Amino acid sequence: MNKEQLDIYKEFAKEKLGFEFRDIQLLVTALTHRSYVNEHKKSVTNHNERLEFLGDAVLELVTSDFLYRNYSEPEGIMTSWRAALVRTESIGAAGEALGYSSLVRMSKGERNGSDRARQVILADCFEAVIGAVYLDQGYKKAEQFIHDNILVKIGEVLESGSWRDPKSHLQELAQRSEGMTPIYKVLKEEGPDHDKVFTLGVFVGNKLRGSGTGYSKQEAQTAAATEAIKKFKK
Repeated sequence: MNKEQLDIYKEFAKEKLGFEFRDIQLLVTALTHRSYVNEHKKSVTNHNERLEFLGDAVLELVTSDFLYRNYSEPEGIMTSWRAALVRTESIGAAGEALGYSSLVRMSKGERNGSDRARQVILADCFEAVIGAVYLDQGYKKAEQFIHDNILVKIGEVLESGSWRDPKSHLQELAQRSEGMTPIYKVLKEEGPDHDKVFTLGVFVGNKLRGSGTGYSKQEAQTAAATEAIKKFKK
């Protein structure tokens, strides 16, 4: 990587993260997917999986510590809150908000892949960046980074109820308001077997209350339940 390219990463760290990396190569590695290394074996040797491993642990510790110190709910509820804060969709969105997607180095195949696959890569990179910040700046900076980009969303998570399992939540709402249990049905299947997309609908009685898509029936059911919950709460 030449000086001009490195300067782009340095500027990103300064503007978006609020500090200068002592070792900017840590940030570059954090934003390098394994597929990019496979395409550039002669010039690139390091990818972000080790940093992701470290960042995942730091993220879980910081989030757990934050919830423990600020809330008195039992362990089971706080575990659900933590899962909602650090799930792939949440940290992938945090990465998008930071604007680092254009800096992520991945293969052409991955860049042209499904939205879900790219979201997973962005989420993995976000964890790897946490690992890079931790190594380069220490625990306190990593903690602040997580607070500014993840933990600030706790109010939104609690208000929306997104921490609750959507299918269980919908069942409670449907049984309480209509005395019925939701039923899920496959509406459509698209794509080859190795990359199939499912669309499922959730019915209460004979009425379609929500639909959702996913790369598994479970994922599509969750999306359908999430949509249905919004309608029940109107």
